[in-house]
Amino acid sequence: MTAEILEPRRRPTQERSHKKFDHLLLVARELLLEVGFESFTCEEVASRAGLPIGTLYQFFQNKYVMVCELDRVDAVAVRQELASFADAIPTLDWLKFLDRLVDHMAALWVGDPSRRAVWLAVQSTPATRATAAVTERELAIEVARFLAPLTPGTPRERRTIMAEVLVHVVYSMLNFSIRDGQEHSESIIELKRLVAAYLLSAEHS
Repeated sequence: MTAEILEPRRRPTQERSHKKFDHLLLVARELLLEVGFESFTCEEVASRAGLPIGTLYQFFQNKYVMVCELDRVDAVAVRQELASFADAIPTLDWLKFLDRLVDHMAALWVGDPSRRAVWLAVQSTPATRATAAVTERELAIEVARFLAPLTPGTPRERRTIMAEVLVHVVYSMLNFSIRDGQEHSESIIELKRLVAAYLLSAEHS
């Protein structure tokens, strides 16, 4: 049986609704970081946002939909960063591309601990995991597109799979890098080595 993909009940089309939607997500992110996913409730989000619970439910069926939407927001930011590299490709070699991308994402995770909180929250149920997997695949499509001129010897189908592996490994390692007691900078160095070795192996196999 295929897990349900969690989407907002509706997405705002008018500016006023957009502001409410974005405000609810901002408050949800703050609350998630503060109390953790188990104690996170839609009622508390609405209360802190100063909005009726009915307004929240117009957009979000439950807290699982909210964290999946936060995960999408985080992925969009990474996709925008990828797009900013476009002018430097293909003159930028893939090792420099890799270093810049990993450094950027690592800075995001250190500077904004809510990213880890969101990532952990979407691992909580089959439906949230399935939804997060879709978001990862969408990000991987962008990664594959930027890998194309950097890895011309790799077949398109394999590049697609490689991009999905890269996205999943990078997210998992970023989570690992900021666990309690973990040395973040050393973990990021190891992540770069791991990914570089994987890309080198794929390009020359």
